[in-house]
Amino acid sequence: MSTPGGRGRRTMPDSSPTSLRRLVPRIFSRAPRYADLSKLLTSVRANHPRGDVAIIEKAYQVAAERHRGQKRQSGEPYITHPLAVAEILAELGLGPKAIAAALLHDTVEDTGYPLEDLRSEFGDEVALLVDGVTKLDKVKYGESAQAETVRKMIVAMSKDIRVLVIKLADRLHNARTWGFVPPEKAKKKATETLEIYAPLAHRLGIQAIKSELEDLSFAVLYPKIYNEIDSLVKQRTPQREQYVQRVIDDVSIDLHELRIRGAVVGRPKQLYSVYQKMIVRGREFDDIYDLIGIRVIVSSVRDCYAVLGAIHARWTPLPGRFKDYIATPKFNLYRSLHTTVIGPGGRTVEIQIRTQEMHQQAEYGVAAHWKYKERMASGQEDGRLSDTDMAWVARLSDWQAETKDPGEFLDSLRYEIGAKEVYVFTPKGRVIGLPAGATPVDFAYAVHTEIGHRTMGAKVNGRLVPLDSQLNSGDIVEVFTSKNPDAGPSHDWLEFVKSSRARNKIRGWFTKERRDEAIEQGKEAIARAMRRQNMPLQNLKDSLAEVAHQLRLEDVSALYAAVGEGHTSTQSVLEKVTALHQTSEPATGLIDLPSSPSRRKSRGGDSGVLVRGADDILVKLAKCCTPVPGDEIVGFITRGQGVSVHRADCTNVRALKDNPERMIDVEWAPTTKSVFLVQIQVEALDRGGLLSDITRVLTEHHVNILSANVSTTRERLAISRYVFEMGDTVHLDRVLNAVRRIDGVYDVYRVTSS
Repeated sequence: MSTPGGRGRRTMPDSSPTSLRRLVPRIFSRAPRYADLSKLLTSVRANHPRGDVAIIEKAYQVAAERHRGQKRQSGEPYITHPLAVAEILAELGLGPKAIAAALLHDTVEDTGYPLEDLRSEFGDEVALLVDGVTKLDKVKYGESAQAETVRKMIVAMSKDIRVLVIKLADRLHNARTWGFVPPEKAKKKATETLEIYAPLAHRLGIQAIKSELEDLSFAVLYPKIYNEIDSLVKQRTPQREQYVQRVIDDVSIDLHELRIRGAVVGRPKQLYSVYQKMIVRGREFDDIYDLIGIRVIVSSVRDCYAVLGAIHARWTPLPGRFKDYIATPKFNLYRSLHTTVIGPGGRTVEIQIRTQEMHQQAEYGVAAHWKYKERMASGQEDGRLSDTDMAWVARLSDWQAETKDPGEFLDSLRYEIGAKEVYVFTPKGRVIGLPAGATPVDFAYAVHTEIGHRTMGAKVNGRLVPLDSQLNSGDIVEVFTSKNPDAGPSHDWLEFVKSSRARNKIRGWFTKERRDEAIEQGKEAIARAMRRQNMPLQNLKDSLAEVAHQLRLEDVSALYAAVGEGHTSTQSVLEKVTALHQTSEPATGLIDLPSSPSRRKSRGGDSGVLVRGADDILVKLAKCCTPVPGDEIVGFITRGQGVSVHRADCTNVRALKDNPERMIDVEWAPTTKSVFLVQIQVEALDRGGLLSDITRVLTEHHVNILSANVSTTRERLAISRYVFEMGDTVHLDRVLNAVRRIDGVYDVYRVTSS
């Protein structure tokens, strides 16, 4: 999919040194200006030759009139936004009514255009789509509000999937112009996009939108890392392209010999994908980027398998790396053959083989339903999918209705949309998709709720297995149910089930059938925990009521039930009760000014600081902010420890200013013997030999390292801090610049506050 306005270079001045506009200017630019509808109508006619474009022209006229005088934050007329959203949908292949809804999607909410007027002018279908998108934008603030927004999204998409496709296009165009949004707001939107919108686009198979949303969000949230990976990619691109072309030429020869018409292309590298592989798989950049990927697009399924055979005859395939998603498609309808071979020069090459229709499906997902000529010819343009097309949408709609707590629903959704799937079979051959690591209990609840409740045993591939056994793709699963009318699930099942549906159904059963029992269990658990910690049980009813209120529960009984059902831990309750009863005593004491000329002489030369009006006071530089000459400093009279010197912007100074009588004027007076402590932080993409390279550079610049603290995050980022002595602080800039040039280092700076 083309990205108009999303990739052009533009210098956008901003005084902030960490401004998004300065760090990633090429990501964000102004939305494209459309002089008329010609480009949009051309895209629509390409996919819908017989489509009624008159409704699009009318929708544009109404939207332009309604939004007249409104401006985007970029300063452009507001109509450029709905026009750009409509263009994205036209490229995805949606029809005239969905395009008209895209042009009108903000009119009801932002211009006061009555929905009934819109319905009378454009019909029920367009009104349904606009109303669906409008409802998604009603609630925007707070975690539970965000969860409620997503819940409404699920309800809307279950009625007409095009509502979500329009919303994704709307988010994509807004993301392209995040450079004009305040950084904090942009980061909040980017986080929401990575957690919700990009995974939803993936679940719906719309790779074209998903990839760009991820890269734009990545650039906003981690601009320095984005720039570093982008720089590494550019450095290695020429050599990589030469190798890719060599592989393409070899595969093209095989196609010619087989007399198969097709296209062989290199697969572009997505920066966020590279970053994720470094985090999740713990791979180094060179290992990831050396992995070559190409795509072969042919005419028929028969040709796909013929090309696969030719490639395996030419190069040795890697064991366990072949996947046939044509015979067993993914959850989002994705179909393709995947194989990894040892290519020329012993380098690994990933190859995808698919038909043109499969490629359309891979790029546009559910949107490809409206792009296929067969559907266009039959005039099918509604957003309802067949049961076999997108069973996940139906499952999602079911369990969102079963989960009352918005926060729990959002957590479940994040897991559900990000989980990999396995595909198992019922004894009659029906395919059931389950999250990776799912068990026979998950399978039973996926078939039917009552079967799940009454499950007592299971067979996998004809053999009896424990209920907590993990299922693998291709397993044939059969469950046995109890005939006892009082049969129900076990509380232990919550420890191993993987699907949100099973977890919600089990919890729902306990909530409905065992609430009184759960209340008693919770009450006993809290009482036992309080006795263990010698907390008084009397007069705590009000405290527990306050804790219940903090947890958004109805009353103390609901709190007991939440503990009994395992929704809330006793430790969490106790911590909140303790916090309610804690009191703090203000510190008091006299100011003590020690006088020690001899110590002043020995320390003063090192500190390089003089106290105005008093030359015999002990002076020390604060370790929390390690001030050096050139920094604005303040002095604070401590109890028994002389004068502590801080940077004026040190976070601890705010608290010290509560005692203005202790503040004292100080000034720099460095000598040739003065030595200052400097602390720097180095942030880099983790790789082998990184620590050795950093210490080597510091040593080459004659830095005496006093201490070092190195840690690696789960995101495969290496964060290290070094404390060293330095006499001439001008030398610091040269040290920082030298470290910054180390391969993989994306930021290095002096730490001025603990």
